[in-house]
Amino acid sequence: MNGRVFIIGLGLIGGSLALCIKKEHPESIITGYDISQDNLKLASMLGVIDERSTTIEEGAKSADLIILSTPVKETEKIMETLSKMELKQNVLITDVGSTKSVITKKSQVLLDKGITFIGGHPMAGSHKSGVSASKVILFENAFYLLTPPERVNDQHVQHLLKWLQGTNAKFLVISPEEHDLLAGAISHMPHIVAASLVHQADHISEQHKLVTRLAAGGFRDITRIASSSPSMWRDILIHNKNVLMELMYDWKKEMDKVLSLIEKEQAEELYDYFARAKKVRDGLPQDQKGAIPAFYDLFVDVPDYPGVISEITGYLAKENISITNIRIMETREEIFGILVISFQTEEDRVRAQKCIASYSNYDTTIG
Repeated sequence: MNGRVFIIGLGLIGGSLALCIKKEHPESIITGYDISQDNLKLASMLGVIDERSTTIEEGAKSADLIILSTPVKETEKIMETLSKMELKQNVLITDVGSTKSVITKKSQVLLDKGITFIGGHPMAGSHKSGVSASKVILFENAFYLLTPPERVNDQHVQHLLKWLQGTNAKFLVISPEEHDLLAGAISHMPHIVAASLVHQADHISEQHKLVTRLAAGGFRDITRIASSSPSMWRDILIHNKNVLMELMYDWKKEMDKVLSLIEKEQAEELYDYFARAKKVRDGLPQDQKGAIPAFYDLFVDVPDYPGVISEITGYLAKENISITNIRIMETREEIFGILVISFQTEEDRVRAQKCIASYSNYDTTIG
């Protein structure tokens, strides 16, 4: 494949797609646009893009492939802008948004002009954000969902797949409605639940200040997705309104059920409730990327003394193993604590575990 690719929005996803396309199709020209001129300049300096465009119109007019890597509300506006432009006859447009039904309906303004649009959602992310965090392996073995409108034939889908071949992702073609239901259940709802748990703890902390200190361990881990972009999730929830309202009604019924079991002290039923949840959860795939980026955490039992963190990180540095995050949890004076080290990949975590074992006697556990 050769041609001109125009990427609108140079964050982690847009930047990583640029790297993947350039790797697989070195003859292609990658042009980028971002509302932040500093971000656009950085993308150029890092070699993520070949050319910079100062306007959407300038970059879109000669593009063979246009990728909309912007918040879903902004994507709607850009699609309207593109529908009013003179684009190349066989241009292909796709997006990377987390909701698809509304975007697909909006794509009619493009389809009516003979412009091909295929919705897309790469289910991949990172602990870091921004174009500087872009990496060519971001989508490797991750699910990448495509939601072509009914008016788009398979030939165009195959054409897009060729452009995106360098992602090494697992592509699935489904309907926009099915996408929004699946994403709502395993991505959007968990973000709502995480945010609500944080709000509840915050309310309690007004009277009980210890809540904040005690929440530094497991609570912080299970609510980590509440740290996601507020503006992004505002738009996603509005776009996927109908699906999420139905899911939240179901969730409320589920919580009412648990409330009733607790209220009536139905011990056997409570046991069965958690046993069923454990069975289902333990049966989930462990070595696959899902809708929510995973932590590859390694837990190390270490004594609480000065220099222990630098000691462990020194071992990893000797083996050129990169880490993404590090912290100590549940440490008390003269008692072993737990050092939690996060890695970008499962491979790095396995290497780190072997490395620490070879240099020390510290026990390690994969969470």
